[in-house]
Amino acid sequence: MWRMIFIGVPTVVLIGLLYVTTRIGKLSFLQKFSRVWRFLISLLIEAIVFAGLYYGIGIINAMVVLLHVIIIWLLCDILGSILAKLIKKNKSHNWVGCIAIVVSIVYLCMGWYFGHHVYQTNYQVTTTKDLGGKNLKVVMFADSHVGATFHHEEFASYMEEIKGMHPDAVLIAGDFVDDDTSKEDMIKCCEALGNLNNVYFVFGNHDRGYFTYRDFNESELIEELEKNHVTILQDKNVLINNQFYLIGREDRSVLSRQDMASLIKDVDMSKFSIVMDHQPHDYINQEKSGVDLVLSGHTHGGWLFPINYLGEMMGTDDKTYGYEKRSNTNFIVTSGISDWALKFKTGCISEYVIVDIIQE
Repeated sequence: MWRMIFIGVPTVVLIGLLYVTTRIGKLSFLQKFSRVWRFLISLLIEAIVFAGLYYGIGIINAMVVLLHVIIIWLLCDILGSILAKLIKKNKSHNWVGCIAIVVSIVYLCMGWYFGHHVYQTNYQVTTTKDLGGKNLKVVMFADSHVGATFHHEEFASYMEEIKGMHPDAVLIAGDFVDDDTSKEDMIKCCEALGNLNNVYFVFGNHDRGYFTYRDFNESELIEELEKNHVTILQDKNVLINNQFYLIGREDRSVLSRQDMASLIKDVDMSKFSIVMDHQPHDYINQEKSGVDLVLSGHTHGGWLFPINYLGEMMGTDDKTYGYEKRSNTNFIVTSGISDWALKFKTGCISEYVIVDIIQE
């Protein structure tokens, strides 16, 4: 899917920029120039805008911005043509262009805000299983990708919020760090986790790093997590307070990871069971296993409307975002507490999740 996106998006942007070039050339302040000069001036304007975006937010996010401008301008152009026919007047390219730019700015500013502002999302799950006379509260977050939209100072403030909720467990469902996370950020964030109780971690596809330029390795990450009393679950389960089982899966990218049948072999299924699995891609087997709750991240809620459910439609993910129940198994996918390469979320929010587990 990512290969298709990385090839398809630049192609669409290049074609779209040719369209925008023709639209800019129709603006009134350029009409005194010849057609060739209008075309060249339009290209210059686009080049200046692209250069500013490239140096400000990077090439990937620059293309995201341009793609939105292209689509919104096209929609405004179509609506402008329809309106002009209805009122029987000539379409104003100045008004169409101004409205397209304003709508693009407002829409993308909202996307930037939703990507950088962290919300609290609550779910409630009921069970007939014995919880020892005490309901459970677990907090889960995923995809912090430390350094993407916040650094250790902001991360520590979110952990203080979570600490104030007095959860029974704090679950990190993968992609805590990234290739671009600095060692200082990693260490400070691990120290922030050390201020919490009962913290559990599973690896995501980014935590170990894809490249070699990061200034810390997997062993150093594990060392810092364990130093701050974070329990790492790599295809392991743990019984917590004799109340519930927590089963932590290796990431799907690890080909040797155990299947669900192996993971629950030693689990007392009369007790409530929670699975942490970074990628939401094994729902059939998780449902068959009879576990009670599966928590995942990875999808970032699909990031951008209207393509936010593309992964689900293509079968890359079993679910993109939110809650679903299959048989007796509850599934929750978070949109992530941060972003990754994309700095905008127009189809979702950034969040951490609180799950209240209520004994009926």
